[in-house]
Amino acid sequence: MNALLYLLVFFASFLVDVIPFVGPPAWSVMVFLQIKFDLDIWPVLFLGVSGSALGRYVYSWYIKSLAEHIVKKEKSEDLNFLGSRLSGKTWQVFLFVLLYTLIPIPTTPLFTATGIARIKPLHIMPPFFIGKFASDALMVGTGHYVATNLSSMTQGLVSWHSIAGTAVGLLIISLFFFIDWKTLLLRKKFKVSFHIWK
Repeated sequence: MNALLYLLVFFASFLVDVIPFVGPPAWSVMVFLQIKFDLDIWPVLFLGVSGSALGRYVYSWYIKSLAEHIVKKEKSEDLNFLGSRLSGKTWQVFLFVLLYTLIPIPTTPLFTATGIARIKPLHIMPPFFIGKFASDALMVGTGHYVATNLSSMTQGLVSWHSIAGTAVGLLIISLFFFIDWKTLLLRKKFKVSFHIWK
């Protein structure tokens, strides 16, 4: 029975991170299941973060195909160019993804951007797993406090912190999409274009 509950943690974390919009964070699912079924925190963390990582991997894989139907060919080529440039800078990408996952903002924009830019998943997933494990350990580790203050948790999901985090994530993905990366990287000129949709 316990094995099935731990598998539930894995699949629930996978599901919330494979969806193509900002949904509930995987750590909230882990906290809920850990408290509800009195599960051991370390398997919950390992399986939850593994499910989350797999969900983000699948998301970054299929978002490329989705983007081809909604983003103009020129912008798609621009983002592919950026992805090829970033793929050669492994440690910079590693550091950026690690720091990004350590701060409390949604990772959907990160995987949307890296998926469309076709940055190699092997450059993204290790730092994502490390950063996600550390940040989720903090959140799941305080699960008892959250459970005993359920009203605070509910308010926290719609607090100014969560709204600000979502806003920052949307700003990052907007900048990623609207900047003309070829012009910036090749000519060192900053140019923005809002005509990127088909």
